[in-house]
Amino acid sequence: MKWLADKSKQLEKLFEKGKPLEKFYPLFEALDTFLLTPGQTTKKAPHVRDSVDIKRVMIFVVVALIPCIIMGIYNTGRQILLAKGLPLECGAAMFEGALKVLPIIIVTYAVGGMWEGLFSTIRKHEINEGFLVTGILFALTLPPTTPLWQVAVGISFGVVIGKEIFGGTGFNVLNPALTARAFIFFAYPVQMSGDMVWVAVDGFSQATPLGIVATAERGTTAVAALQSAGFTLKDMFVGFIPGSIGETSTIACLLGLGFLLITGVASWRIIAGCFLGLGAMSFVFSLFKGPDSLVFFSLPAHWHMVMGGFAFGSIFMATDPVSSAATNPGRWIYGFLIGVLVVLIRMVNPAYPEGVMLAILFMNVFAPTIDHFVVETNVKRRMARATTAEIKS
Repeated sequence: MKWLADKSKQLEKLFEKGKPLEKFYPLFEALDTFLLTPGQTTKKAPHVRDSVDIKRVMIFVVVALIPCIIMGIYNTGRQILLAKGLPLECGAAMFEGALKVLPIIIVTYAVGGMWEGLFSTIRKHEINEGFLVTGILFALTLPPTTPLWQVAVGISFGVVIGKEIFGGTGFNVLNPALTARAFIFFAYPVQMSGDMVWVAVDGFSQATPLGIVATAERGTTAVAALQSAGFTLKDMFVGFIPGSIGETSTIACLLGLGFLLITGVASWRIIAGCFLGLGAMSFVFSLFKGPDSLVFFSLPAHWHMVMGGFAFGSIFMATDPVSSAATNPGRWIYGFLIGVLVVLIRMVNPAYPEGVMLAILFMNVFAPTIDHFVVETNVKRRMARATTAEIKS
């Protein structure tokens, strides 16, 4: 490591102000801080000694996503083998899945990294490590059949429109990965929805569990419709179902959640609020279920939680520290309303039975408002307490 550090110092001189490669200093700085510990130190008091900086926080999130990545590759390959009628061998599934998933991840990082580097060079600031998370999150929200040119267009929109026009990492209002996903969903709905997109085999179609419930005939129950289609609660919890690359496995998401909670990266209040909101809203709708009501009305809360991208979205998307609520009471409200909206969208809009993406983006917009009212309420309470203490004195 000492040899690498010495070489880095020698190369840094070429990127200093007035040197030939001055304009490309952000690119050098990004590679240098990725390989080595940043050299910045606090010059004046107070001094805070902590090995965790933005880069390490982002790397923690990427590490937490490893179970979802592995499971996404395996499940994609598994669906391909099932569609082809081949034996379900682990090695073959991983190979087939990697051929579909890895190109999507590579294109996402290549194109998105290009935009990050371009804006950093023009604005003469450091490349933000937030793209490490944005890139992989966006890739994991896509169907495995997404054309690579659409991957490039989507991540370009997410980085440029969703983040850079607001000033870059830390200034964006919306989650950039979800912004990119929403753009390609509405721009290319044929390739982003429907039965044909979930299994990467030409001519083979299979509906997702949410699609099954949304199209089931009235008079039946949601659980019965799912079981008749071959979907069990266990399979959906483990992730052996058609769906977006990283969103199918609830257990993989929970493994990532455990790592995020241990490292203190994710807010447990937001996640708990999401699950409470979903449970409460699904219970309310269950009170109105009847023979003529939508089949979704009969879907229990625990089935909602393992379907679609709810676990993935509430754990990795809703907890984005930039676009989510910042106050503790606000985090409870923010998460709870996301859970409520997920169920509401699934129930009343059968044409789009997912709901997680739109619910999180909608609450991203209202997160500052929630924090504002929480702070104002706290200020009024303290003012009243101070006034009471002054009167008594």
